[in-house]
Amino acid sequence: MTGPRAQLHTIDGAPTLRMERRFAHPPEKVWRAVSDPREMAAWFPASVTAEVRPGAAMRFTFADAPETIDSTSEGEVLEVDPPKVFMFRWNRDVLRFELLPDGEGTLLVFTHVLGGGAEGRRGAARSAVGWDQCLAALAAALDGTAPDVDEGRRLADLEDYIAAFGLDSGSCETTADGYVLRFVRDMMWQPVEKLWSLLVEDGAPVVGGPAPLRASNQHVEAGPRTVVESPTAMAYQWHHGGRAVGTVRFQFHADPDLGVHVELTQTVPRQLASARAELLAAWHVHLELFFAASQGEVRCPWPVGRVAELTARYAAELDSA
Repeated sequence: MTGPRAQLHTIDGAPTLRMERRFAHPPEKVWRAVSDPREMAAWFPASVTAEVRPGAAMRFTFADAPETIDSTSEGEVLEVDPPKVFMFRWNRDVLRFELLPDGEGTLLVFTHVLGGGAEGRRGAARSAVGWDQCLAALAAALDGTAPDVDEGRRLADLEDYIAAFGLDSGSCETTADGYVLRFVRDMMWQPVEKLWSLLVEDGAPVVGGPAPLRASNQHVEAGPRTVVESPTAMAYQWHHGGRAVGTVRFQFHADPDLGVHVELTQTVPRQLASARAELLAAWHVHLELFFAASQGEVRCPWPVGRVAELTARYAAELDSA
């Protein structure tokens, strides 16, 4: 990842991305680039229709929108203070561009309040990668050059931000008879049907049949399926010592504003408390591989060392809880 990294904060209870960029251009020139819809077309991810005045309605249009979202969306201009501050709402999100004189140039402080609370926070990594690319395009437009975009770095950049923001971590909840291990991972804007097909390997799973290979791993002895709700949910028994001790469940959720995510849960009986760290580590790695595969990169073999590393981390977290 090149350039300054985005930071994720919680401000007034809302997840907020913060990014800074320095440009060798005066604030007046940068102001036009970030506020004039005609100049925004060179770098902003959607075409913008709006009057630049507080209270004005805004319309955003994607030329190549993913099939999981609408191609058009609405917003509102919230603050206009040229050449210092431009702020507007885009669907549930709020974007703010603050321009500060920096010698003969300009310091841009950009913040993106992610709407949707905890659900919006799950998409922080993809938003950060997207803004990295957009702000690089903004810099190029100001300089009068072509943007330097390395699409081959996109997956690595996503994974860097996911890890930095802690969006890949699982949790362990105590229940009356044991524990529930839980992971919730953003899956971008991909159709649920595509993710389901990836999980079941284009098969037609039925209740009572074996769990698909891509839904289990060597740390979990998979039993028969107990739930099949194509294309959103599947669950199966997992065994220990030859008998059923709990369930594993995959559930896909889609929201037109917040994207698609997968929720994975595993119930663990109290007598297997010592297995929790290894199971958390295994599912952590499993979802890393599933996410990479959803982006077109299939990774083999199973990363034993990565599981061992994460097992130690989760064991320390469980001990300190």
